Amino acid sequence: MSGHPDVDVEPVLRRTEGLLASRKGAGWYVVSGASFGQSLALGSFQHAGSAVTEAGVPLARTVVEYGYGATPDSVAHLLAIPGNTETLRVQALRRTGTTPLDVVTEWVPLALAAPISRADAEDPGIWETLRRHGHWVAVVHQSIAATAASQRVADLLEVPVSTPVLLVRRLAVGPDEKPIALSEHRYLGHRFRLEVEFRGWPATAVAEPPGVAPITSTEQEG
Repeated sequence: MSGHPDVDVEPVLRRTEGLLASRKGAGWYVVSGASFGQSLALGSFQHAGSAVTEAGVPLARTVVEYGYGATPDSVAHLLAIPGNTETLRVQALRRTGTTPLDVVTEWVPLALAAPISRADAEDPGIWETLRRHGHWVAVVHQSIAATAASQRVADLLEVPVSTPVLLVRRLAVGPDEKPIALSEHRYLGHRFRLEVEFRGWPATAVAEPPGVAPITSTEQEG
């Protein structure tokens, strides 16, 4: 784990209705098929099999937007590219059965985006497509924040505008320490909660738990 050596942070995204079960090596998964939860890694990233797949719950991903265009400054900063640089932007809706799970928006720098077709973005997905073309994910920087659904996100998730959503932002970094992709998952806030367990505590007094940071205005965007 990264951060203070005495702190072990293991966040779990879980549904509040208590419809989850757990299995060693598979994380948390829902037994009703309505939604799911899974351990979210912080620090060093190790890819694991999807808890949804292992639980036998059908998960469908549909690309709703695919195209190239100028990158917002906030995204360009994270990808370490100049503002307004063209990138591939893909937005997809993931469902478990007929229930919307989350809206995923992803950006890939132009130099890496050529092999990613619309079909590839849908299956096997952008990060797996990058891996198959030799772009390995060495580290994932992840942040989690509460925000409100924009009109676009609300329409896709079939909820009113400003419904609380849990924003999980993941930045994939390659072995050369250069960003290769950025993804933003917006989960319905009333279906999930975040649980964090700390083992030990820093010896010096701290005002906030490890990892707490202010929310920026860009995290309110859809």
